[in-house]
Amino acid sequence: MLDTSLKNQIQQAYSSFLEAKGLRPRFGQRLMIAEIAKVFGSIVSDDKGQRSGHPAILAIEAGTGTGKTVAYSIAAIPCALFKEKQLIISTATITLQEQIIYKDLPDIAKNTPLKFSYALAKGRGRYLCLNKLDRLLQADQFVTESLFGETTETSIKQSSLKLFKNMLDKLAGGQWQGDRDTWQEEISDQEWQMLATEHGQCTNRLCTNFSQCPFFKARQQLADVDIIVTNHDMVLADLALGGGVVLPPPQRSLYIFDEGHHLPDKAINHFAHFTRLQNTYDWLEQINKTLVKLIKQYAPYSEFGKILEKIPEMIVSLKEKLYFMLTACKELFSKINHLTAEHEIPTYRFENGIIPDNLIDIAIELKKGFSALVDCLSRLTEQLKQNMEGKITINIPSYLAEDLYPAFSALHNRAEKNWQLWQVFTLTDKEDKPPYARWLTLSNQTNYLDIEVSASPILAADTLRQTLWNTAYGAVLTSATLMALGKFDRLIMRTGLPDTAITSVVPSPFQYAEVGILQIPNLSTDPNNAKAHTQDIIDILPKLTNNFKGCLVLFSSRKQMLDVFDGLSSSYQNSILLQSYLSKQELIKQHKIKIDQGKTSILFGLASLAEGLDLPGQYCEHVIIAKIPFAVPNDPIEATLAEWIEQRGGNAFMEITVPDASLRLIQACGRLIRTEQDKGIITLLDRRIINKSYGKALLNALPPFKKQIH
Repeated sequence: MLDTSLKNQIQQAYSSFLEAKGLRPRFGQRLMIAEIAKVFGSIVSDDKGQRSGHPAILAIEAGTGTGKTVAYSIAAIPCALFKEKQLIISTATITLQEQIIYKDLPDIAKNTPLKFSYALAKGRGRYLCLNKLDRLLQADQFVTESLFGETTETSIKQSSLKLFKNMLDKLAGGQWQGDRDTWQEEISDQEWQMLATEHGQCTNRLCTNFSQCPFFKARQQLADVDIIVTNHDMVLADLALGGGVVLPPPQRSLYIFDEGHHLPDKAINHFAHFTRLQNTYDWLEQINKTLVKLIKQYAPYSEFGKILEKIPEMIVSLKEKLYFMLTACKELFSKINHLTAEHEIPTYRFENGIIPDNLIDIAIELKKGFSALVDCLSRLTEQLKQNMEGKITINIPSYLAEDLYPAFSALHNRAEKNWQLWQVFTLTDKEDKPPYARWLTLSNQTNYLDIEVSASPILAADTLRQTLWNTAYGAVLTSATLMALGKFDRLIMRTGLPDTAITSVVPSPFQYAEVGILQIPNLSTDPNNAKAHTQDIIDILPKLTNNFKGCLVLFSSRKQMLDVFDGLSSSYQNSILLQSYLSKQELIKQHKIKIDQGKTSILFGLASLAEGLDLPGQYCEHVIIAKIPFAVPNDPIEATLAEWIEQRGGNAFMEITVPDASLRLIQACGRLIRTEQDKGIITLLDRRIINKSYGKALLNALPPFKKQIH
């Protein structure tokens, strides 16, 4: 039961916001506020302030134009304050993060009686490491630089050194706080990588720069605010460490996962493993040379040196096993190269995730070898840490120990990632659980050909259920596209939502049937005949885009997009902005400039333009979709998932392929109507939606546009 005072507080906040902004209440927005308030406000706490009873989870699909951010903020903020919990708002994209932190929350704070504080939580990699900056600017570089695999001072560009000195000056003058996103000047990823650090490399309170550390200053702020805005990757990383390491513990947190349909894929990526065989071989060779120098200095005078002495022999053995694995994997590719399409990255997937015995034998040896290496490096880092704390003496000056610690931690992290890969690669999957997908990919490096070995879970359901849904005080999952084929089945399967989770749909305020038309032209070819279908698109496209200023043409295949572009006349090509040659941001910028100048602009794009693209009014009056966006059939994770479903008596096409396509098609159609003033046409150049058995389900799941089937 929702507390009366809490209910009144939420109602007052919403009324004040509408009045201050001169807005009318939206039915969907009011419904969303009520649903969230009911779930969060009804949570019962035990004597320790933790949730008692079933997980409090709500999955709510809110149509475009609902005003989701305002709805969940006005409902969740009072609940979090009332329950004395921190609210974590997590998104999938930086764009939405910035909108929430710089626009939406300040707007709500200004126009409601709610009193709250908030901060943006970013990963450690977005902050400068002062120790690294110091080392880069020092005249004498220690041998530890090469342990990181970094560039030594002699090869650092003068322009980079000038940049680093400028950074130090800005830090000293209080003009910059060490956050990459607030640095005003241009900085390359390579330059920033030299300055940032990872979790395992940080000496924390033992660091001489701890009190001035940009990351820990930002982290301290998180403990004192009511609302933390972050991203899905950050939440997942914290949960993987046990929760409460960087973000508040899940037991004391209320979560809002905006763009929630991304969460399962983010979770899968977070728990996937990979390594490159030749690259790892070269890395081992490089660190061995550096370790030989250290051994001469510190062996056998201490336990530290004695452990160091063991590593070269381990590396020799690991390199030998890596060579055997590389040779065996190359033999597999020699059998399938002729089957790989010209535009595809050559991939060898192990059916059902099962590895042949000859590879398993080598992989087991690699697992054992990296396990031993991880153990040695773990002991070395621990000794360095204890030396810095003054607990033991290893005949290394404290300043050098502080420099060696992140270097050996970096080695430890990489060795551990290799060990995790080979552990999962050799794991025997449980019969009652989804298997891991396992595959090889040919990787073209600058000077050589490498093979990437990968292993990934095919579903994140169990992981999310155990680490998030069952532990969180409460959580809301929201997006404009949570359902597929009009059901939540796909979401539940992929996210592992508990049986007690509540699902709800709030309608969009847009009158789709009055402002939009969905037309299916009478094309003569089926998209399965790629060449003929491409020619049909070339022939019909000039007619479809005539009389429109802003058009968006979406392709499922880069090859087809480029083939269509090449087949059009040069004069027509002048109106096209092609995603291949420009970044997404630059593409949108140039598109808007052309429209504002009264010119015609036609965007040619792929999946990334089918979601999250906001082009209201004349910027997008016609959305043309080349074909139903079925997933690429050679994706190793999806292919292994399909095999698993078929083996259990299911129909992978209807349970996976069609629902996934439905979600993508809804997202693509969602690019047309962005405001209540918008109107336009959607054209789908794929007649399978009307002549295949699954087509009706796809069509019925789309917003209720007026339909014209020719």
